[in-house]
Amino acid sequence: MNTLKPTRARIRAPRGQAMVEYSILNWVLVVALVIGASVKIRWTDDVQTNVIDLFMQSYQIYYDSFYFVLNLPFP
Repeated sequence: MNTLKPTRARIRAPRGQAMVEYSILNWVLVVALVIGASVKIRWTDDVQTNVIDLFMQSYQIYYDSFYFVLNLPFP
């Protein structure tokens, strides 16, 4: 007697979704970097700077404040 086993339909998981999300995320970051580096922000009539320069200036102030606190003469 020949019995047929019920065959299960193979459900394949979608493949490549992580790579697509990674590519989209990288594209967004590159576009944000290009826009941030090219867009000028006008603070006054004389001072124009882009977002990357503003971040670097703020990081320098942040770093200098740590350096200042670590070198205080108080124990």
